[in-house]
Amino acid sequence: MMQLKATAAGFGLPLGDRKMTYNSRLAQEIGLWAETEGCGHQFHREVFAAYFAEGRNIAQKEVLLDLIKKSGLDPRAGERVIDQRLFSKAVDEDWERSRNMGITAVPTFQMGLDRLVGAKPYATLRTLVEKYRDQG
Repeated sequence: MMQLKATAAGFGLPLGDRKMTYNSRLAQEIGLWAETEGCGHQFHREVFAAYFAEGRNIAQKEVLLDLIKKSGLDPRAGERVIDQRLFSKAVDEDWERSRNMGITAVPTFQMGLDRLVGAKPYATLRTLVEKYRDQG
């Protein structure tokens, strides 16, 4: 936990003393929906803060609806996405693709044969991208 806190601090990310682990499945589904609505980045930031800094249960519908609203998304549309599980299949497909690629942790960045696992400094990611920049 100390290493995780140091890494988060280095990136300027809030990290509290989370005591519980909550299922993130619904948050993943809402995250994909938020991306289609142009609010993915904001929603992911809200979920990160809620889960890692505030210790909120992101498996609860009420928590997700609050995060949807804070992200600038329509809570009624978000509730429909949750209730009808509109992005469940898409998340299943993402998980299957990850399994097929041997990805077992997030974040994972893969380009060509190179793979970076875990939070990395910007310079490390830039080096990876530059290595493959002219190959695609």
